[in-house]
Amino acid sequence: MFEHSSLRVLSLYEGFFSGGARVLHSTVVAGLHAHGHQQHSALSIHSAVRRETMLQRMEDDPRYRALRAAGVRTATLGRSTDDDHDPRTFTDAEMEIAAREATGVDVVMSLKEQPLRLANHPGFPDRPVVACLHRSDPEHSGAALDDLRTAADTGRLVAAVCCAESTKDAYAAAGVPEHLLRVVPNGIDLTRFHPQRRVRRMALRGSHGIPADATLVAYAARYDAMKNPRLFLAAARAFLERDPSGQVVMCGAGMTLDNPGLVADLDETFGDRPDLLDRVRPFGVRRDMETVFAMADVVALTSAFGEAAPLCLIEGAMCGAVPVTTPVGDSARIVEGIGFVTSFDAVEIAETWIEAAARRGELRGALTAARQRFSHVRMLSGYAQVLEQAFRGTGLRVAA
Repeated sequence: MFEHSSLRVLSLYEGFFSGGARVLHSTVVAGLHAHGHQQHSALSIHSAVRRETMLQRMEDDPRYRALRAAGVRTATLGRSTDDDHDPRTFTDAEMEIAAREATGVDVVMSLKEQPLRLANHPGFPDRPVVACLHRSDPEHSGAALDDLRTAADTGRLVAAVCCAESTKDAYAAAGVPEHLLRVVPNGIDLTRFHPQRRVRRMALRGSHGIPADATLVAYAARYDAMKNPRLFLAAARAFLERDPSGQVVMCGAGMTLDNPGLVADLDETFGDRPDLLDRVRPFGVRRDMETVFAMADVVALTSAFGEAAPLCLIEGAMCGAVPVTTPVGDSARIVEGIGFVTSFDAVEIAETWIEAAARRGELRGALTAARQRFSHVRMLSGYAQVLEQAFRGTGLRVAA
């Protein structure tokens, strides 16, 4: 599958913290490194990042630990977002670290466009750069979009891997040369994300205090306006009012009662119905999402913008939960034939959750048939091909 027996690739991370893009990218890096035909390493600008009220340390992050376990050397410039740093500048000491990590590599791969401000620095070694893009709204990337355009204009950027067709279309419209954009659909480890037998599923529910006969909706998203948690909660109230057996779990950074924003949202939505609130469970950041999804009947996404190919829909579906999503990014393509797309109306969303749960058995065959479409093996092959082409300079540029 891979042509170059010793391709050396350095991945640039803004930081290690919970989020689908980091899960995806780390899966790619660990998978390609473990295959043995590519040598991967990683450099993180930050060693600690505050997101959704949480300071997330690199050493505690499951993605970081997975890379280390796979033998991927991982370094950092040592910054923390809680420190008073100008994000647009780098010290001489930081550039020495960056130059040391990039020396001897063949290709640099950037997770999203934000770390490109480091790759564009005059002191960074001249290497072909592949950017990995995971949004469908580049206009929300701020100065990072300019960094991406600069990398393209100077010739540093030789390819950009888009996780969805909506990503490719959006970045082309934003001025990134279309011939640099390559679509490699997201994939997951199917040995990890799979349905559980009924006995095991009921046992998992029991261990989490969820009734065996409950209609369980799982929501996996960080507490952020992009994810539209207030719409989710409005839909959750309508759902719980209609289904007396309904239960809701919320997973992700900021999805805990330690987050004042979430507490205020819960009070606003359920203040007059504490009986309904008793059936809403904020689980926070989980390292066993395959367990949560295997317990669920429905995996829900209510995002307002920015999504490209949300991993939660794929992971949930491959564990047997029916995906229900708002029409953002490639979500409609992902759930075609296996799930449902709604508008942004809370009552419609709630009623669709109920319908999806009722039709879960009917859709089981379609969910099983879709598994190979979402295999991470295909994804790894796609990334490997782009990296090989970046090193060899083939198939990535149009003739002048």
